[in-house]
Amino acid sequence: MTSQNLIHPTAIISPKAKLGNNVEIGPSNIVYDNVVIGDNSIIGAFCEIGVANHLSKGEPLVIGANANIRSHSIFYEGSYFGEGLTTGHRVTVRELVKAGKNLQIGTLSDLQGHCEIGDYVRFHSNVHIGQKSKIGNFVWIFPYVVLTNDPHPPSDTLIGVTVEDFAVIATMSVILPGATIAEGCLIGAHSTVKGLTEPHCIYVGSPAKNVGSTSKIKLPDGTSAYPWTQHFRRGYPEDITQNW
Repeated sequence: MTSQNLIHPTAIISPKAKLGNNVEIGPSNIVYDNVVIGDNSIIGAFCEIGVANHLSKGEPLVIGANANIRSHSIFYEGSYFGEGLTTGHRVTVRELVKAGKNLQIGTLSDLQGHCEIGDYVRFHSNVHIGQKSKIGNFVWIFPYVVLTNDPHPPSDTLIGVTVEDFAVIATMSVILPGATIAEGCLIGAHSTVKGLTEPHCIYVGSPAKNVGSTSKIKLPDGTSAYPWTQHFRRGYPEDITQNW
């Protein structure tokens, strides 16, 4: 720790934890031994950071620079997050999550660990990411979506979901074990998806069916809503969007 850090007097920080410069730790936090927190990060009140468990294989919890973890969140040791992590409140992240930069995790979302997440991924509130999930870059997952992994629960067979770059999964959808959401797909609200999907297509229903290309969805001005990168830039740096 450095003298530049702002540590609330009620926070408990292990002397083994490694904190960068200008780190702010709020009231009643616990930061455990096997933790690395990058520069300019903020940890809100009542969080547990770096909870030890036998599944982490002794790997540290690494939180990149410029993180903002809001109150009552719990992160287990053994995960890695690139710079710019932002969470809502009461987020749970289990061990062995490997995530890129600028991940956003909404309030009450739950990452069950042992998964891979790319850059600039957006999870809204109450999202459940099952173990062995693989999520690409620039993916949007909206509230109450569940990525499952057990084909015949309860069992010891876990088959994760794959979500490819630029895919969008709308609210309350369920993605079944082993399903692949192809690049640029749009999964409509309340859908249940099994198996493979085709890139840049719309899937709706339970079971979900392909109802055509995403390009047929129009904005109010008559232009195509998809690929969404054609018209949506908010929250992304210019050096990223100029390549869209």
